[in-house]
Amino acid sequence: MLSDATRDLEKWSSCRSNCEPNSQINLPLRARLPPLSTLRAFEAVARLGSVSRAAEELGRTHGAVSKQLRALHEEVGLSLFDKAGTGIAPNATGRMLAAAVGDALDQLAGRFTEIVRDARSPVVHVACSASFAMGWLVPHLPEFSAEHPDIRIRLSMTSAREMRNERDADLVVLWDRSAYPPEDQARAIRLADSAFGIVAAPHYAVRRSAKMLSAACQILHEHTSRAWDRWTAQTGVRVEAPTTISFPHTHLCIGAAVAGMGIAIAERRLAEGDLKAGRLVEVAAFAPFADGFAAIPNGHKPISAETGQFLEWLRAALES
Repeated sequence: MLSDATRDLEKWSSCRSNCEPNSQINLPLRARLPPLSTLRAFEAVARLGSVSRAAEELGRTHGAVSKQLRALHEEVGLSLFDKAGTGIAPNATGRMLAAAVGDALDQLAGRFTEIVRDARSPVVHVACSASFAMGWLVPHLPEFSAEHPDIRIRLSMTSAREMRNERDADLVVLWDRSAYPPEDQARAIRLADSAFGIVAAPHYAVRRSAKMLSAACQILHEHTSRAWDRWTAQTGVRVEAPTTISFPHTHLCIGAAVAGMGIAIAERRLAEGDLKAGRLVEVAAFAPFADGFAAIPNGHKPISAETGQFLEWLRAALES
């Protein structure tokens, strides 16, 4: 008596002498694909090694899955399975096709889940520096979530330089807009005042006078010196240091100052925790920067209601 696997293989392979693969050379790529139902059935059988188990997983009958595989064999004009003991296993061609179909189905399932989830729970995509995200925004986000439980925030955290390329974000939150195109600067929505000051570890040696601040080492941001330049212009105090050290993120600059490596400049909100804890001291006054914090909305789509609600919350939270 023939086993189910043997009968299945005979049915699927019976078309090979009578059928040639469909001629689809002139069709668009997507039109050349077999029906998705046949590919799902094939992938499940190849992965599970059994038509019966695949039918159970897919919620179909053994006969329905077998019919789908026969249709696929007729489509490609090739055998995709060999007998293996009492079951079946994909041959070399079948294994390659099964891997490709499995990857595509995983990607499709992931995107489907993401799209449906986003439609049910709107997402506001916010780009900002990693330092601002970790030092202020993330600790305050639970407040926004409590007020707006149906809105999810997706964060893109990056460096000041790379943030300029975040073109998919609904909002880019920043303080220094000087490197952005004029059209982006014109769209910027002011959020709150900002103030920058010079900080150092409590016992780090700093010499101060009315017009000069001297230290052994000045800690710089690798991607922008604008904060130092603007602070000097705002206060009239020059900074003198025979050596410098650079880091790509503000939070690393602050961390280096905490470690006693030199003097750093920081926005008041980002240094507040270390100042209150005594890990840093203010060695020169915090000076307000006129432009303050701002958000640049995406120029390719209108501001959604959810993005507007996040902007209102962000403005109030920064000012509190």
